[in-house]
Amino acid sequence: MIENIENNKRTLTEIIFYPIRLVALLFGIHFLHFIVDLDGWGIYPRDLDGVKGIFLGPLVHASWEHLFNNCVPLFALSSLIVYFYPRVAFRGFAMIYFVTGLLVWLFAKGNTFHIGISGVVYGLVTFVFWNGIFRRSMRSVVLSLLILSLYSGMFAGILPDQPGVSWESHLFGALVGIAASFYYRGELELEEEIEFAKPVRVPEVPYAQRPYFFERDTFEYTKTERLRMQAEEAERQHQQAILEQEEYMQQQLLQQQLSQPQNTPEQRGFWNSSTTWE
Repeated sequence: MIENIENNKRTLTEIIFYPIRLVALLFGIHFLHFIVDLDGWGIYPRDLDGVKGIFLGPLVHASWEHLFNNCVPLFALSSLIVYFYPRVAFRGFAMIYFVTGLLVWLFAKGNTFHIGISGVVYGLVTFVFWNGIFRRSMRSVVLSLLILSLYSGMFAGILPDQPGVSWESHLFGALVGIAASFYYRGELELEEEIEFAKPVRVPEVPYAQRPYFFERDTFEYTKTERLRMQAEEAERQHQQAILEQEEYMQQQLLQQQLSQPQNTPEQRGFWNSSTTWE
């Protein structure tokens, strides 16, 4: 299925196949969170035990509100990149997911667990938005404007010192989304290749060799004169056909005469062996 998507052979089922399963996974883990405390799965900066949070931290959420606030844009944005950027969708998502987690582990505020997939959401927002700037294709620009109108308010989340908010995840996710967009800017989609394709230049035909829409003498004769000329031409062709037919018949007659045997002197009686001449 991934091969079909990357080759632009994508259907609606294939477009939402991975986004809906990712959302289902987040809900499943959140149900598990009621049974088992999964806060330890979060990213704990600069601690070796917290490295696992790079892989697991985005899957854990603190509350249902936290989960819903992330899942709605996550599903929409991941479906968008699968549909519009199928050649780089999975690699771009993986880059945003893991590099954001790594940067949070390296540089975020310590002594706390960072959980939630909001950093990836911020990365997807900037990935789609900056594709319009780096690629400059018509549909990428339209998508950028759409993202700007829908998610511009999210960027307040990168401001520091917000209680209960991992603004570092938002900031690093947004930066990694820009980097991913720049990194994959050269891998154009099929529609973009068609848009940017250079037109084939057809060699220009010299003016003297161009075909005419009308006959050259179209406006030199009146309709009556043209009809008379057509009648004369038809009569000339008729007379020419008669002459050719007569010539053909004469040739046939001549061939028949040549093919008949001629009488010899013996056949005419001018000579026989019993006759002598004195």
